[in-house]
Amino acid sequence: MSGEDRFVLCMLAPAVAILGLLVAYPVGLLVFDSFFKVDTITPHIREWVGLQNYVDALTSKRVAESALRTLQYSVFALFFEFTFGFSAALLFSALAGKSRWHRTIFALPLMVPPIVAGLLWRFLLVGNIGILNYGLVRLGLISDPDAIAWLSSEDIVIYSVSFADIWLTTSFVALVSYAGLTNIPKDLLEAARIDGANALKRFWHVTLPLMRPVIAVVVIVRGVDAAKTFDLIWIQTQGGPSHASEVFSMNIYQRMVRFGDLGEASASGTLFLIVMMFLAAVAYWKIWRPVHA
Repeated sequence: MSGEDRFVLCMLAPAVAILGLLVAYPVGLLVFDSFFKVDTITPHIREWVGLQNYVDALTSKRVAESALRTLQYSVFALFFEFTFGFSAALLFSALAGKSRWHRTIFALPLMVPPIVAGLLWRFLLVGNIGILNYGLVRLGLISDPDAIAWLSSEDIVIYSVSFADIWLTTSFVALVSYAGLTNIPKDLLEAARIDGANALKRFWHVTLPLMRPVIAVVVIVRGVDAAKTFDLIWIQTQGGPSHASEVFSMNIYQRMVRFGDLGEASASGTLFLIVMMFLAAVAYWKIWRPVHA
Protein backbone atom coordinates (compact mmCIF):
# COMPACT_ATOMS: atom_id res chain seq x y z
CA MET A 1 0.00 0.00 0.00
CA SER A 2 1.41 3.36 -1.06
CA GLY A 3 1.78 6.33 1.22
CA GLU A 4 -0.97 8.13 -0.65
CA ASP A 5 -3.38 5.22 -0.08
CA ARG A 6 -2.58 5.19 3.63
CA PHE A 7 -3.15 8.95 3.80
CA VAL A 8 -6.58 8.56 2.13
CA LEU A 9 -7.54 5.79 4.55
CA CYS A 10 -6.46 7.93 7.52
CA MET A 11 -8.59 10.80 6.27
CA LEU A 12 -11.61 8.51 5.74
CA ALA A 13 -11.27 6.69 9.06
CA PRO A 14 -13.00 9.35 11.25
CA ALA A 15 -15.96 9.64 8.86
CA VAL A 16 -16.28 5.84 8.63
CA ALA A 17 -16.14 5.57 12.43
CA ILE A 18 -18.83 8.21 12.89
CA LEU A 19 -21.07 6.61 10.25
CA GLY A 20 -20.56 3.23 11.87
CA LEU A 21 -21.55 4.62 15.25
CA LEU A 22 -24.51 6.71 14.11
CA VAL A 23 -25.84 4.58 11.22
CA ALA A 24 -24.51 1.03 11.07
CA TYR A 25 -24.91 0.25 14.78
CA PRO A 26 -28.55 1.50 15.08
CA VAL A 27 -29.52 -0.31 11.85
CA GLY A 28 -27.84 -3.50 13.05
CA LEU A 29 -29.62 -3.24 16.41
CA LEU A 30 -32.93 -2.63 14.61
CA VAL A 31 -32.54 -5.81 12.55
CA PHE A 32 -31.36 -7.76 15.61
CA ASP A 33 -34.37 -6.71 17.72
CA SER A 34 -36.76 -7.66 14.93
CA PHE A 35 -36.13 -11.37 15.65
CA PHE A 36 -37.08 -11.11 19.32
CA LYS A 37 -40.11 -10.37 21.42
CA VAL A 38 -39.03 -7.34 23.42
CA ASP A 39 -41.02 -5.02 25.66
CA THR A 40 -39.89 -1.42 26.04
CA ILE A 41 -40.42 -1.70 29.82
CA THR A 42 -37.98 -4.62 30.13
CA PRO A 43 -35.68 -4.35 27.06
CA HIS A 44 -33.08 -6.63 28.64
CA ILE A 45 -35.49 -9.58 28.51
CA ARG A 46 -35.61 -11.05 25.01
CA GLU A 47 -37.52 -14.02 23.66
CA TRP A 48 -36.45 -15.45 20.30
CA VAL A 49 -39.41 -15.56 17.87
CA GLY A 50 -37.58 -15.80 14.54
CA LEU A 51 -39.62 -14.37 11.67
CA GLN A 52 -42.86 -14.16 13.64
CA ASN A 53 -42.62 -10.37 14.01
CA TYR A 54 -42.32 -10.06 10.23
CA VAL A 55 -45.30 -12.37 9.71
CA ASP A 56 -47.38 -10.33 12.15
CA ALA A 57 -46.38 -7.07 10.46
CA LEU A 58 -47.07 -8.37 6.94
CA THR A 59 -50.46 -9.83 7.89
CA SER A 60 -51.63 -6.86 9.98
CA LYS A 61 -54.52 -4.96 8.39
CA ARG A 62 -53.54 -1.74 10.17
CA VAL A 63 -49.95 -1.98 8.90
CA ALA A 64 -51.19 -2.58 5.34
CA GLU A 65 -53.55 0.41 5.55
CA SER A 66 -50.81 2.67 6.92
CA ALA A 67 -48.46 1.53 4.12
CA LEU A 68 -51.13 2.40 1.53
CA ARG A 69 -51.66 5.83 3.09
CA THR A 70 -47.89 6.38 3.06
CA LEU A 71 -47.88 5.65 -0.67
CA GLN A 72 -50.82 8.02 -1.25
CA TYR A 73 -49.18 10.77 0.78
CA SER A 74 -45.76 10.37 -0.85
CA VAL A 75 -47.02 10.26 -4.44
CA PHE A 76 -49.38 13.21 -3.94
CA ALA A 77 -46.75 15.36 -2.20
CA LEU A 78 -43.92 14.45 -4.59
CA PHE A 79 -46.06 15.09 -7.69
CA PHE A 80 -46.98 18.64 -6.68
CA GLU A 81 -43.56 19.44 -5.21
CA PHE A 82 -41.88 18.41 -8.44
CA THR A 83 -44.47 20.11 -10.67
CA PHE A 84 -44.36 23.43 -8.82
CA GLY A 85 -40.63 23.28 -8.07
CA PHE A 86 -39.51 22.38 -11.59
CA SER A 87 -41.84 25.01 -13.09
CA ALA A 88 -40.38 27.63 -10.75
CA ALA A 89 -36.84 26.54 -11.73
CA LEU A 90 -37.67 26.98 -15.41
CA LEU A 91 -39.02 30.45 -14.65
CA PHE A 92 -35.88 31.37 -12.68
CA SER A 93 -33.73 30.08 -15.53
CA ALA A 94 -35.64 32.18 -18.06
CA LEU A 95 -35.25 35.29 -15.88
CA ALA A 96 -31.52 34.53 -15.38
CA GLY A 97 -29.87 37.21 -13.22
CA LYS A 98 -33.16 39.01 -12.63
CA SER A 99 -34.42 36.07 -10.53
CA ARG A 100 -31.98 36.61 -7.64
CA TRP A 101 -34.53 38.12 -5.28
CA HIS A 102 -37.22 35.75 -6.46
CA ARG A 103 -35.03 32.75 -5.58
CA THR A 104 -34.26 34.22 -2.16
CA ILE A 105 -37.91 34.77 -1.30
CA PHE A 106 -38.90 31.39 -2.73
CA ALA A 107 -36.38 29.67 -0.44
CA LEU A 108 -37.79 31.16 2.77
CA PRO A 109 -40.05 28.16 3.62
CA LEU A 110 -36.91 26.00 3.88
CA MET A 111 -35.96 27.97 6.98
CA VAL A 112 -39.21 27.09 8.79
CA PRO A 113 -38.98 24.10 11.19
CA PRO A 114 -41.41 21.26 10.27
CA ILE A 115 -43.22 21.55 13.62
CA VAL A 116 -43.89 25.25 13.01
CA ALA A 117 -45.04 24.52 9.45
CA GLY A 118 -47.39 21.81 10.74
CA LEU A 119 -48.90 24.18 13.31
CA LEU A 120 -49.26 26.91 10.69
CA TRP A 121 -51.15 24.66 8.31
CA ARG A 122 -53.24 23.24 11.13
CA PHE A 123 -54.48 26.76 11.88
CA LEU A 124 -55.13 27.29 8.17
CA LEU A 125 -57.15 24.10 7.74
CA VAL A 126 -58.73 23.24 11.08
CA GLY A 127 -62.55 22.97 11.30
CA ASN A 128 -64.78 25.94 10.65
CA ILE A 129 -62.23 28.43 11.99
CA GLY A 130 -59.52 27.69 9.43
CA ILE A 131 -58.35 30.72 7.47
CA LEU A 132 -58.36 28.78 4.18
CA ASN A 133 -62.08 28.04 4.27
CA TYR A 134 -62.92 31.67 5.10
CA GLY A 135 -60.79 32.74 2.14
CA LEU A 136 -62.66 30.32 -0.13
CA VAL A 137 -65.98 31.73 1.16
CA ARG A 138 -64.84 35.27 0.34
CA LEU A 139 -63.89 34.13 -3.17
CA GLY A 140 -67.32 32.54 -3.59
CA LEU A 141 -65.90 29.04 -4.12
CA ILE A 142 -67.77 27.57 -1.14
CA SER A 143 -70.89 28.81 0.65
CA ASP A 144 -70.00 27.96 4.23
CA PRO A 145 -66.74 27.59 6.23
CA ASP A 146 -67.90 24.11 7.28
CA ALA A 147 -68.22 22.96 3.66
CA ILE A 148 -64.78 21.30 3.54
CA ALA A 149 -63.49 19.44 6.60
CA TRP A 150 -59.83 19.33 5.62
CA LEU A 151 -58.51 17.63 8.76
CA SER A 152 -61.59 15.76 9.97
CA SER A 153 -62.79 14.04 6.81
CA GLU A 154 -61.42 10.51 6.47
CA ASP A 155 -61.62 10.76 2.67
CA ILE A 156 -59.32 13.76 2.18
CA VAL A 157 -57.28 14.13 5.37
CA ILE A 158 -54.25 12.20 4.05
CA TYR A 159 -54.04 14.68 1.16
CA SER A 160 -54.76 17.73 3.35
CA VAL A 161 -51.86 17.03 5.71
CA SER A 162 -49.52 16.94 2.70
CA PHE A 163 -50.14 20.65 1.96
CA ALA A 164 -47.60 21.58 4.64
CA ASP A 165 -45.02 19.23 3.11
CA ILE A 166 -45.62 20.66 -0.38
CA TRP A 167 -45.31 24.24 0.86
CA LEU A 168 -42.22 23.45 2.92
CA THR A 169 -40.11 21.57 0.37
CA THR A 170 -41.14 22.84 -3.07
CA SER A 171 -38.34 25.41 -2.65
CA PHE A 172 -35.80 22.57 -2.28
CA VAL A 173 -36.96 21.02 -5.57
CA ALA A 174 -36.87 24.42 -7.27
CA LEU A 175 -33.35 25.29 -6.13
CA VAL A 176 -31.89 21.87 -6.96
CA SER A 177 -33.59 21.92 -10.37
CA TYR A 178 -32.38 25.46 -11.03
CA ALA A 179 -28.81 24.41 -10.22
CA GLY A 180 -29.17 21.60 -12.77
CA LEU A 181 -30.59 23.93 -15.42
CA THR A 182 -27.68 26.36 -15.06
CA ASN A 183 -25.24 23.53 -15.87
CA ILE A 184 -26.84 22.74 -19.23
CA PRO A 185 -24.47 23.97 -21.98
CA LYS A 186 -26.00 26.97 -23.71
CA ASP A 187 -24.46 25.97 -27.06
CA LEU A 188 -26.63 22.82 -27.15
CA LEU A 189 -29.81 24.86 -26.72
CA GLU A 190 -28.60 27.39 -29.27
CA ALA A 191 -27.77 24.63 -31.76
CA ALA A 192 -31.23 23.14 -31.31
CA ARG A 193 -32.79 26.57 -31.84
CA ILE A 194 -30.79 27.11 -35.04
CA ASP A 195 -31.92 23.68 -36.27
CA GLY A 196 -35.50 24.90 -36.02
CA ALA A 197 -36.58 23.31 -32.71
CA ASN A 198 -39.20 25.34 -30.89
CA ALA A 199 -39.18 25.88 -27.11
CA LEU A 200 -41.19 22.73 -26.39
CA LYS A 201 -38.92 20.52 -28.51
CA ARG A 202 -35.79 22.04 -26.98
CA PHE A 203 -37.17 21.27 -23.53
CA TRP A 204 -38.21 17.71 -24.41
CA HIS A 205 -35.15 16.64 -26.44
CA VAL A 206 -32.36 18.68 -24.84
CA THR A 207 -33.24 20.02 -21.37
CA LEU A 208 -35.17 17.07 -19.97
CA PRO A 209 -32.66 14.32 -20.94
CA LEU A 210 -29.77 16.34 -19.47
CA MET A 211 -31.78 16.89 -16.28
CA ARG A 212 -32.34 13.18 -15.63
CA PRO A 213 -29.59 12.88 -12.96
CA VAL A 214 -31.00 15.91 -11.14
CA ILE A 215 -34.53 14.53 -11.38
CA ALA A 216 -33.26 11.22 -9.97
CA VAL A 217 -31.75 13.02 -6.97
CA VAL A 218 -34.97 14.95 -6.35
CA VAL A 219 -37.18 11.86 -6.68
CA ILE A 220 -34.98 9.73 -4.39
CA VAL A 221 -34.34 12.37 -1.72
CA ARG A 222 -37.85 13.82 -1.60
CA GLY A 223 -39.57 10.46 -2.14
CA VAL A 224 -37.81 8.86 0.83
CA ASP A 225 -38.22 12.00 2.91
CA ALA A 226 -41.98 12.15 2.21
CA ALA A 227 -42.40 8.44 2.93
CA LYS A 228 -40.82 8.77 6.38
CA THR A 229 -42.68 11.96 7.34
CA PHE A 230 -43.87 11.92 10.93
CA ASP A 231 -43.77 15.34 12.60
CA LEU A 232 -45.73 17.29 9.97
CA ILE A 233 -48.65 14.85 10.14
CA TRP A 234 -48.51 14.21 13.87
CA ILE A 235 -48.71 17.91 14.79
CA GLN A 236 -51.79 18.34 12.56
CA THR A 237 -53.89 15.24 13.26
CA GLN A 238 -51.92 12.73 15.40
CA GLY A 239 -53.02 10.11 12.87
CA GLY A 240 -56.74 10.82 13.11
CA PRO A 241 -59.58 10.80 12.50
CA SER A 242 -59.93 7.03 13.07
CA HIS A 243 -56.32 6.42 11.91
CA ALA A 244 -57.20 7.94 8.50
CA SER A 245 -53.90 9.89 8.41
CA GLU A 246 -51.72 7.30 10.16
CA VAL A 247 -48.74 6.66 7.89
CA PHE A 248 -46.18 3.87 8.25
CA SER A 249 -43.72 5.82 10.41
CA MET A 250 -46.56 6.74 12.74
CA ASN A 251 -47.66 3.11 12.93
CA ILE A 252 -44.12 2.11 13.98
CA TYR A 253 -44.17 4.85 16.64
CA GLN A 254 -47.53 3.69 17.98
CA ARG A 255 -46.39 0.07 18.20
CA MET A 256 -43.21 0.95 20.05
CA VAL A 257 -44.22 3.85 22.31
CA ARG A 258 -47.91 3.27 22.95
CA PHE A 259 -48.08 -0.54 22.83
CA GLY A 260 -44.50 -1.22 23.95
CA ASP A 261 -43.84 -3.86 21.27
CA LEU A 262 -40.22 -3.17 20.36
CA GLY A 263 -39.82 -6.42 18.40
CA GLU A 264 -42.67 -5.89 15.94
CA ALA A 265 -41.84 -2.17 15.65
CA SER A 266 -38.28 -3.17 14.71
CA ALA A 267 -39.59 -5.65 12.13
CA SER A 268 -41.79 -2.96 10.59
CA GLY A 269 -38.85 -0.54 10.57
CA THR A 270 -36.64 -3.13 8.86
CA LEU A 271 -39.28 -3.76 6.20
CA PHE A 272 -39.60 -0.02 5.68
CA LEU A 273 -35.82 0.29 5.26
CA ILE A 274 -35.74 -2.53 2.70
CA VAL A 275 -38.59 -1.02 0.67
CA MET A 276 -36.97 2.44 0.67
CA MET A 277 -33.64 1.01 -0.49
CA PHE A 278 -35.41 -0.94 -3.24
CA LEU A 279 -37.32 2.12 -4.49
CA ALA A 280 -34.15 4.24 -4.43
CA ALA A 281 -32.35 1.56 -6.47
CA VAL A 282 -35.22 1.47 -9.00
CA ALA A 283 -35.19 5.26 -9.32
CA TYR A 284 -31.42 5.21 -9.86
CA TRP A 285 -31.66 2.38 -12.41
CA LYS A 286 -34.52 3.90 -14.41
CA ILE A 287 -33.68 7.63 -14.25
CA TRP A 288 -29.97 8.17 -13.56
CA ARG A 289 -28.27 5.13 -15.08
CA PRO A 290 -29.52 5.57 -18.71
CA VAL A 291 -27.70 8.92 -18.86
CA HIS A 292 -24.37 7.44 -17.76
CA ALA A 293 -24.70 4.12 -19.61
